[in-house]
Amino acid sequence: MLIRNTPQLAIVLTLIAAFFWGSNFQVTKIALMNLPPWTASAERFAFSVLFIFLLMLSKKKFNIRVFKKNWLAFIFLGGIGVAGFNGALFVGLQYANPVSAALIMATTPVTANILEAIIHRRSPDRLRIIGMMLSLFGVALVVTNGQPMLDSTIHINTGELIIFLGSLGWAIYTIGARTFIKESTPLETTGWTMFFGTIILSIIAVSVESPVSTLLSAPFESHLADFYMGIAGSVVAYLFWNMAIAIRGAGKTAIFFNFVPVFALVIQAIVGDCPSLTQLTGSTLTIIGVLIGQGISKISGRNSQ
Repeated sequence: MLIRNTPQLAIVLTLIAAFFWGSNFQVTKIALMNLPPWTASAERFAFSVLFIFLLMLSKKKFNIRVFKKNWLAFIFLGGIGVAGFNGALFVGLQYANPVSAALIMATTPVTANILEAIIHRRSPDRLRIIGMMLSLFGVALVVTNGQPMLDSTIHINTGELIIFLGSLGWAIYTIGARTFIKESTPLETTGWTMFFGTIILSIIAVSVESPVSTLLSAPFESHLADFYMGIAGSVVAYLFWNMAIAIRGAGKTAIFFNFVPVFALVIQAIVGDCPSLTQLTGSTLTIIGVLIGQGISKISGRNSQ
């Protein structure tokens, strides 16, 4: 039975992608116990590229004409959305605390919608703006537990600036996957952008670390963590994200990125660190904001009339 590309399917795909990205926060801790950040990220995406290229071969999706038409865009988006996004997060966390990092990353949907509005010369509708603001406030509660929001002495340091540049890179990737790339399937876009992103990550790892000796001496658990992030937290997540963009558009898809810290919080609770009442409230507001931003409440209201 064929599965139709419906808006409802796109929502499911984005939620699955957000869940896998949320799970990466816990799994990353395992990988980084014995691997430096650039090496761990390069190995993660090496697994990704190997798997997705095998998938492309099985589906005969190596379209040379599509590659020739989009290779510059693939390189650019691979550098921005794979190497840039992940590299900025790892490097920025050396100087900024995880709470600040998560809050800054949560601004990505707002940035993506602003970029889309500029490119297409139209403003997001009022309902989506309200939804974005509400979900962003909910994310702020989740990742800060309400504390930094009461502090009037917040300063932006170098790490926070680097992380913001990473979130900007992901917003550009989300918009660019639909705007800059022509006649490419989500599978091809995911595969080629990851391929070039992995090359860039590997070059950086060789330049600043000793990836070969480190990988050979690392325990099995670190490689297994990278394998999980490479397949579930990269191939499946990126592929589903790009499929959703193709169905619903970048702006409507981007707001679901706010679910990433919510899922991270749920997984954290599962492993034994229960969230506070403030964080639960923030999670609820995030979900309500996403529903409002997608116009689901409006649709339900029309159906009930």
